[in-house]
Amino acid sequence: MTVLCADELGPVIPRTFPPAPGWSPDGHRIKSELDYGRGPEKTWVYGALRPTDGWEVTMTASSRNSVNYQWFLQMVEDANPTGEIVVVTDNLSSHNSLATRTWLEDHPRIRHAFIPVGACWLNLQEGWWRIFRKTALAGQSFADPAEIDRATALATTQLNTRATPWIWGRPAPPTRTLRRRFIYFL
Repeated sequence: MTVLCADELGPVIPRTFPPAPGWSPDGHRIKSELDYGRGPEKTWVYGALRPTDGWEVTMTASSRNSVNYQWFLQMVEDANPTGEIVVVTDNLSSHNSLATRTWLEDHPRIRHAFIPVGACWLNLQEGWWRIFRKTALAGQSFADPAEIDRATALATTQLNTRATPWIWGRPAPPTRTLRRRFIYFL
């Protein structure tokens, strides 16, 4: 059985203005405000993490709907050719829509496990998104959705080359050993 953690990254929006110069006159990095507006240029990034080996599959789409989610699930199924696939995901309407449930009936290897509402930290995919944002999106200004798609594909390839298993929780702290024992005589 293959367990995959799946989720969508928030929208990535291409710039609508020329890029700002790199540094301000007083030596600070110029920061642009995040743009969460709506528009036709918005790009969504779908991703699924296989925790057993740290391997990831990603896909970009122009909208977050059932059709694109089903295309993504088909990519996940193609990337995992044998065994049952359990997809750990949130309760987004496209994940549990009638169209998606009907599609899943024709693909019996794929099964959903929904995390509780308000508990996104239970999905290991969220931790991978943090690493992905630093690799693909940090400091970038994209001109169009095609650039976002190229950056996503490149970052996923780079992260998959150095993938390691994801382990839930923190490793145990090392045991402290005494370097010296002091004995006081009176």
